[in-house]
Amino acid sequence: MLTIEQNERFTQVGAGTPMGELFRRYWYPIAAASQLKDLSTKKVRLLGEDLILYKDRSGTLGLIEPHCAHRRMNLIYGIPEEHGLRCPYHGWLYDETGQCTEQPYEETEDPDARFKDKIKMKAYPVEQQAGLIFAYLGPAPVPLLPAWDVMVEKDVIRDIGYALLTCNYLQVMENSLDPIHVEWLHQYWAGYVIEKLGRPDLNRERAIHEKIQFDRTEFGIVKRRVIKGGSEEDDDWKIGHPIVFPNMLRQGSAGSGGAFQIRVPVDDVTTAHWWLRWYPKKDGDLDQSPEDVPFYKVPVPEIDEDGRVPWDVLDNNSGQDIVAWITQGPIADREKESLGRSDKGVILYRQLLEEGMETVADGGDPLNVFRDPAENLYIHLPTENNVRAFAKGPKRQRGGASTKYSPIMIAREGVVKY
Repeated sequence: MLTIEQNERFTQVGAGTPMGELFRRYWYPIAAASQLKDLSTKKVRLLGEDLILYKDRSGTLGLIEPHCAHRRMNLIYGIPEEHGLRCPYHGWLYDETGQCTEQPYEETEDPDARFKDKIKMKAYPVEQQAGLIFAYLGPAPVPLLPAWDVMVEKDVIRDIGYALLTCNYLQVMENSLDPIHVEWLHQYWAGYVIEKLGRPDLNRERAIHEKIQFDRTEFGIVKRRVIKGGSEEDDDWKIGHPIVFPNMLRQGSAGSGGAFQIRVPVDDVTTAHWWLRWYPKKDGDLDQSPEDVPFYKVPVPEIDEDGRVPWDVLDNNSGQDIVAWITQGPIADREKESLGRSDKGVILYRQLLEEGMETVADGGDPLNVFRDPAENLYIHLPTENNVRAFAKGPKRQRGGASTKYSPIMIAREGVVKY
């Protein structure tokens, strides 16, 4: 259990809080590039800050505070110019650094006016990678955008999924340090779900965990498991499943090359969940521009007045996980939790978060902040295959967002359901 104060320390992500300062040392996805294909501006909320993402006519991306410094009109209605975003109210123009570069009437009155040079709005760096747009809200010097394998793999195609969750990031991340929930939430309860859906012919065998272990790595944590009928020679144990500090789960599965689940703290009670997956090219696959990477939304189950959601959104891992996360409440009450032996990974993850907060408070760089380009060319993260050899009868793939909702997986493999 945690005290109320400890829980607040782990879950509050605003500027000036210990966790907020740790999280501001990292880059986060804020949009898919395709979302700006037909629009020039997009509202963004990240780490408790409201911002406007824009793309000007030259293709330059900017991320600035949302209200014009003149008379505070919201720049979601801003006009993209060749270089910068113009406020429609009185024509003030801002570049990607937040600097005001034009004030039409002021310059008409006085061609030598330098008032615009004194106006600079808050702005943050943005970069594009793997069809995603990333932002960095931390202090200078700006670290490198990490070259994780899923992000920079060449000669592949990708798709991007997204869901906005009404809960704190921590209950989402702690789920990834909890292998035991797989045999109950995604297998035993999933069997009950498919029974309610009238599909009892699907395989429901539970994979019983006999042994779990968590090891620190240079990039975070790897979780290992031995399933009944298996051994330590299985990839589940030898290779394991990586959690990339502070907010990503690395996955690999049949039908695709690899994937990330990225959990982005929007604020203390909201999390943006991104699924990024790459696939080996097949005959006929064309090269993707960033704007051509397919973007899909994963539905967040709507809870009715009885606290229930429709069964048909629970026939996949993502739907099951989301219900487990959001029904804990906006911020889980960890003062009332009762951790057991199966929660050793959760405890280790909290230790890493605590160490990261202490490192930042001491002026250092936390884990996975990269500054040397030579160490940031291609960062490989080995992971086990998610089709498990222990299952009898039809082998069941992980039926998450990347199978039920991904346009590429649907086209290639069909919708995989429990």
